[in-house]
Amino acid sequence: MRCVIARFPFELTKGGVLESMKGVKPEPVTGESVIIGRRHYPVKQVGQVITRQDRRDFSAAEVLRAMAQLGFTCRAVPKEAPLDMLSPMQHASAMLGTPATA
Repeated sequence: MRCVIARFPFELTKGGVLESMKGVKPEPVTGESVIIGRRHYPVKQVGQVITRQDRRDFSAAEVLRAMAQLGFTCRAVPKEAPLDMLSPMQHASAMLGTPATA
């Protein structure tokens, strides 16, 4: 499949992505992710490996779009529940924030 990432054309295949990511240890996922094989990879890590470009050169949306078109499962950042959907106890807890650890 032909796709454009950071204004450069790439000819990507599902097998090619699987081969590129073979042996690559996933970094901790803090945002959007792609499931390749049985591993969850951050989108920017996948983009860097398959394009050999710096992570600042492309957006996560470009890589997510390409991976979804190839048939990989992509996960977005989970959205926080709005405060009006929380119970009164959860709402009060959210307003107080998390305790600082020493």
